[in-house]
Amino acid sequence: MSAREEILRRIRRATTDVAQSDPAVDVPVHWSYGQALSTVDVLADFVEKVEDYKARVVRVDDAGVGRAIVEALEGLGATSAVLPDGLPAEWVEAVAASDVEVHRDDPELSYAELNVIGAVVTTAAVGMADSGTIALDHGSGQGRRVLSLLPDCHVCVVRAEQVVSDVPEGIARLAPALRARRPVTWLSGGSATSDIELSRVEGVHGPRHLWVILVD
Repeated sequence: MSAREEILRRIRRATTDVAQSDPAVDVPVHWSYGQALSTVDVLADFVEKVEDYKARVVRVDDAGVGRAIVEALEGLGATSAVLPDGLPAEWVEAVAASDVEVHRDDPELSYAELNVIGAVVTTAAVGMADSGTIALDHGSGQGRRVLSLLPDCHVCVVRAEQVVSDVPEGIARLAPALRARRPVTWLSGGSATSDIELSRVEGVHGPRHLWVILVD
């Protein structure tokens, strides 16, 4: 008996009890994709997981976002920042009133220009508590994908209502952007890799530093 015949024989033996040819009918799955987990405190879980990635998290109310952005840029040592279209005017004004040099992406900044800008400030599309992952769908306030890849530091503003329990729930939130074929950028802490001799190197394919402002 050849190896092929042996494999087919085992498959036939393993499927002798299958009564329905349609897998969905034969093995019904009583589960709905994208439903929330029974997490006791989603925001606390999100903060814990984000901090596990060596990212900084601060929690503020609406009135404190502008000041928190300025403090983040100062804490990161960023002397310049790109602010994409769609950010609230009061946030832009707060940064403009500081010592940080403000850059706008209109006309579009070149890669060389972005590479020497210290930081980018964006909003987010969704935060996922179980993995501490933040996703950008590059809608209003998030700018082009390259804006969140080239500057050395990323200050990301996430609203409490944008934080969900897990990745499947996050994907459900991102569905409109995915169906519209918009790019989605996933952030799990600052950019890092250990591919080379298991030595951790930061800033290889994105910002080295992530500072999250969680708006309660």
